Amino acid sequence: MGTTAEYECPHRVPVPPSKPFLKCLQTSLKETFFPDDPFRQFKNQPASRKFLLGLQYFVPILEWAPRYTFDFFKADLIAGITIASLAVPQGISYANLASIPPIIGLYSSFVPPLVYAMLGSSKDLAVGTVAVASLLISSMLGKEVSPTENPKQYVQLVFTATLFAGLFQASLGILRLGFIVDFLSHATIVGFMGGAATIVCLQQLKGMLGLLHFTHETDLVSVMRSVFGQFHQQWRWESAVLGCCFLFFLLLTRYFSKRKAAFFWINAMAPLTSVILGSLLVYVTHAEKHGVQVIGHLKKGLNPPSVSDLAFGSPHLAAAIKTGIIIGVIGLAEGIAVGRTFAMFKNYHIDGNKEMIAFGMMNIAGSCTSCYLTAGPFSRTAVNSNAGSKTAVSNIVMATAVMLTLLFLTPLFHYTPLVVLSAIIIAAMLGLLDYEAAIHLWKVDKFDFFICLGAYLGVVLGSVEIGLIIAIMVSLLRILLFVARPRTIVLGNIPNSGIYRSMDQYPIANKVPGILILQIDAPVYFANASYLRERISRWIYEEEDRLKSAGETSLHYVILDLSGRR
Repeated sequence: MGTTAEYECPHRVPVPPSKPFLKCLQTSLKETFFPDDPFRQFKNQPASRKFLLGLQYFVPILEWAPRYTFDFFKADLIAGITIASLAVPQGISYANLASIPPIIGLYSSFVPPLVYAMLGSSKDLAVGTVAVASLLISSMLGKEVSPTENPKQYVQLVFTATLFAGLFQASLGILRLGFIVDFLSHATIVGFMGGAATIVCLQQLKGMLGLLHFTHETDLVSVMRSVFGQFHQQWRWESAVLGCCFLFFLLLTRYFSKRKAAFFWINAMAPLTSVILGSLLVYVTHAEKHGVQVIGHLKKGLNPPSVSDLAFGSPHLAAAIKTGIIIGVIGLAEGIAVGRTFAMFKNYHIDGNKEMIAFGMMNIAGSCTSCYLTAGPFSRTAVNSNAGSKTAVSNIVMATAVMLTLLFLTPLFHYTPLVVLSAIIIAAMLGLLDYEAAIHLWKVDKFDFFICLGAYLGVVLGSVEIGLIIAIMVSLLRILLFVARPRTIVLGNIPNSGIYRSMDQYPIANKVPGILILQIDAPVYFANASYLRERISRWIYEEEDRLKSAGETSLHYVILDLSGRR
């Protein structure tokens, strides 16, 4: 091989001066953990101003509250009352799904929304309990302690798991690890949430059919075996008929609200209407004496403190920690995804790290005030946004409405049939089966579609935990494959222009005679260096063979485009 002097060198780019190691490390850490540069606002500010800015950063309500107007309050008042009508029946329903006393579901719609209103950065997110986390709590902790045989110890484990979920969430935010949530791709979230929604719906067959005994397992086979194994002895046709009627009513109101956007409130009020109608029907017909199960007594009063109920000395503490971390991840993934979606629609930005801290603090506070895990459910947030909420004050209004319910209205839920709660959960979960997104993935990227399908089947055929592990592992595998096996693309010139594009995507692009232009779609580093060397060599051999067989100008130059742009 000859020396460099033997080759024509029309232009030589000088090597940039080296930077000190500590300076490079500082820049790298800043770009990784502080991409938004939160310290920029503190530059050249007096100490008092820095203190105020610091408070506003960690407590966002202090930033926008001085600009709050009466018009904003009117909009938030309407939105808050609207979501309260959804929060009350959903809170009771999801608590029943978690196998805890229904009153805890109402407690969880009182304290956490107040905390989020002070610390959260989303204008639209409506805080409350979520079905997937509720199911996980029941399935994971129910294996350790029976909620029917030892309800007090079970509830203590639920509060403990909620505390560790909050600590985990807040730690991620404080340590600026919000980017971890970004590793869950859209495809995995669609598949996981769809699978979880399917399992939640199947679990509600217990309430719809009036079954007294049901499996704690969440996989499809176990649930179906539990349902059909009690076909002759336990099925209650009264519950089934009542449940189907209310489910049809809920789905009908949703369909109507989608067709007529101005009547969104009809869908929002439908769950509470179902609870009222179901309670009246049971009360008038005495259906509770004919196999229709009801909620029963709900005590009046606000959240009692539960610090003494945290089971740090329990032999099941490890299970509570494990459950807390898993439901914490699910709560963050759903809440931040929902918050970002509505922020994008309304053209504002939410800070993922602030959201993690807000979620963590509201769950820490909740675990000490008889609440269980809360996040940002899509259905409640959609209603909040459609109702015209302007700020997080709508959460305060909702919490106030729930407080009044706890103080004065809980006896009215005594005759609420459990089958209505099951219908409410099924109607909410059907909205999470995003088949349109799955079809879109199939059309756009088959690999992403199979990732989505794998996450879905992992939940449905295995368990929610297995589905979550599959979702995370497949997402990481996709990222590793993208970086370790990057695409190399041949670029060609668009006629009559200086633009170069992929010859696969742009058939009109022409190769430059004697030159092979390759684009690499990822950074070059040790994990892909060997692969890229082999792949580039193969491109060169294939191009030389093609030119030789076509009798064209031989290959003189190979240009590598490392910009990563298509």
